[in-house]
Amino acid sequence: MTNVFAATSRTAKLEEIDREPFDVLVVGGGITGAGIALDAQRRGMKTALIEMQDFAAGTSSRSTKLVHGGLRYLKQLEVKMVAEVGKERAIVYENGPHVTTPERMLLPLYEGGTFGRLSTSLGLRFYDFLAGVKRDERRRMLSPADTLALEPLLKKEGMRGGGSYVEYRTDDARLTIEVLKKAAESGAKAVNYVKAEQFLYDKNGKATGVLARDLIGGGEYRIRARRIVNATGPWVDALRELDRSKKGKTLRLTKGVHLVFDGARFPLRQAIYFDTPDGRMVFAIPRDGKTYVGTTDTDYAGDTAQPRAMPEDRDYLLAACNGMFPRLGLGERDVESSWAGLRPLIYEEGKSPSEVSRRDEIFVSPSGLVTIAGGKLTGYRKMAETVVDRLAASLHADGGGPFGPCATRELPISGGDVGGSERFAAYARSAAAAGEAVGLTSESALRIASRYGSNAGAVFDRIANRQAGVGADLSDEAYGMLAYAIEAEMAVKPVDFLIRRTGAMFFDIGWVRQNLTAVANCMADVIQYTEAQRSAYADEVERELAAVSDI
Repeated sequence: MTNVFAATSRTAKLEEIDREPFDVLVVGGGITGAGIALDAQRRGMKTALIEMQDFAAGTSSRSTKLVHGGLRYLKQLEVKMVAEVGKERAIVYENGPHVTTPERMLLPLYEGGTFGRLSTSLGLRFYDFLAGVKRDERRRMLSPADTLALEPLLKKEGMRGGGSYVEYRTDDARLTIEVLKKAAESGAKAVNYVKAEQFLYDKNGKATGVLARDLIGGGEYRIRARRIVNATGPWVDALRELDRSKKGKTLRLTKGVHLVFDGARFPLRQAIYFDTPDGRMVFAIPRDGKTYVGTTDTDYAGDTAQPRAMPEDRDYLLAACNGMFPRLGLGERDVESSWAGLRPLIYEEGKSPSEVSRRDEIFVSPSGLVTIAGGKLTGYRKMAETVVDRLAASLHADGGGPFGPCATRELPISGGDVGGSERFAAYARSAAAAGEAVGLTSESALRIASRYGSNAGAVFDRIANRQAGVGADLSDEAYGMLAYAIEAEMAVKPVDFLIRRTGAMFFDIGWVRQNLTAVANCMADVIQYTEAQRSAYADEVERELAAVSDI
């Protein structure tokens, strides 16, 4: 399995894809496409996936980073969605506890606020019932004193108490990467930085493949498949236009922005979900010594690949924070970093961005192109199951298969073979011993074991086998993660590692500034960048740093 998902074998993988016909080609390497590739391959469909950016570079690395049950959808009476995603989040957690963590969320209640005490108690109880919440994670109603004891930073004026319930915090990009790695381990062929530029058709107008370009090496490849899935998120309409089938329902892109503060400046003890004066809901979540706050919800019509946080987004969230946590007096100088992501929602006439449904829909064009649009991170596995059920039936009708039923409900993703969520903490402590044995501190070893789960040993092995002079300016911990990202997670550029493989650009921007040159030099040596690539990738890191920190 050593090179099944390595940056150094991208070109060889593309040449394989060019030679082999596939049952299914997935275009789009976010969480939806990753889930479809895994499900299809596990059922016996020969599957390939291409992504024009890095994996998870779009919406799947720019979310609120919660695998959540959709409590707010109860307000919109989307009962079926709440029931489905509530149950799915438990499956996501069980199959990948190294990338998903239960987190108690506090919903403070105020006089004149959106939520009353009785309605909140009933709503949370209904939510627990719909989502099948475990007994120890069910809702608790709190007095004002108990609410403030949990989070003293909260506004005291008008406090009526609070409701406590469980959400699941995740690393969205790493979740996507782990699903893709599992698909690759299962036999799927997945390659990043490959753009579908043209569809190929037979004489009856049916799509039989794509003409694709390698945006790293520049080669052109003809990828043939019996079925093609458009899972490109914010780009689904662009791909439908390429297929000349953009008719009927279309996308409505909305932008969500998050701000990150140092924990010393915003010392939040407890994750908070609170309403704003304009009736929206905002999260404030402590994570790894930082606190992040989001999100906004505004219509977007700019560059789909590069959504950015703007001063008005920053000011909106700062006002929301200062209204709920008035003693902090947060200002723009306190924002360490930010990110902006796009929601690919299905257009609904006359609704505000926050009112538009997050439901997913499947469109099938006359050419046979299958498009999956809308949906939520939490529901990715179920969305994939629905799409692959259709693919299986369609392929079988054409003489393929038969293909088995969905097998992902109890399938650990890559790194998830840890004995289940209840055993994960003990597993991580045990695995960390191997990290200490190669010279890491107990803290560093546990951090790696917790992040990589059952793949932690592969990171420790790279530290143990580190050659003199390679990545000389990097700590052992950083080197191990970088070597693993290159050799097992197809990290091609420095930004892939700094944003999608580690999240450091968002949550440890100081570390990024200190280590970006060392990271770039190590990657250049291992992957053998040209001088032009070395310069372009360095400029890309600087642009991303400016984008996340200068608003």
